[in-house]
Amino acid sequence: MGKSGTSSPQWRLMFMYVLYMQTQLRRLVMNTGLLLIRLVVGLTLAAHGAQKLFGWWGGYGLEGTGKFFEGLGFYPGRRHALSAGVVEFGGGLLAAAGLLTPLAAALTFSVMIVAAVTVHGGKGFFGTGGGYEYNVVLGGAGLALAFTGPGAWSLDALFGSAPTGQTTGVIALLVGVAGAAAQLASRRTETVNVPARAH
Repeated sequence: MGKSGTSSPQWRLMFMYVLYMQTQLRRLVMNTGLLLIRLVVGLTLAAHGAQKLFGWWGGYGLEGTGKFFEGLGFYPGRRHALSAGVVEFGGGLLAAAGLLTPLAAALTFSVMIVAAVTVHGGKGFFGTGGGYEYNVVLGGAGLALAFTGPGAWSLDALFGSAPTGQTTGVIALLVGVAGAAAQLASRRTETVNVPARAH
């Protein structure tokens, strides 16, 4: 009887420990996944912004990108190139760092909508034909972060400023759509066909 009585609390503690370790493992896996998504999406977007702003990694800089944007119907082209570059570079770095994540998600989603409509919209879905496949993947993944949050390994978590969930995600979605609509509304529709090179 004595052994049975003393073993029951031990088994209970062991069971609780196993549950605790399973929970910690799930958190580790989830946070690792969110970190990878943030880094891939954020740094990819930031690299595209750097191409526009600074001409890095084979980019055209503000002058070349500005001329490209004017071919899409955005005037003045340099100003729109600067705006797009700042959104991509800044939004990408915010996403990678997990800082102001809902804003980063909205910016990513918005700029990818504009790119999909203006550059790739008439070329089908798949990227092999110049379609908007890349924009859907990057924009969708970026927006998803507003719903899931950036994870524990982020500056938002460090500062305790990471609103997440359905409401935050929907707001980011609406802000992204509104931003894209405002940008597209400023576009002159009498455009010429241009190569898909700026996004």
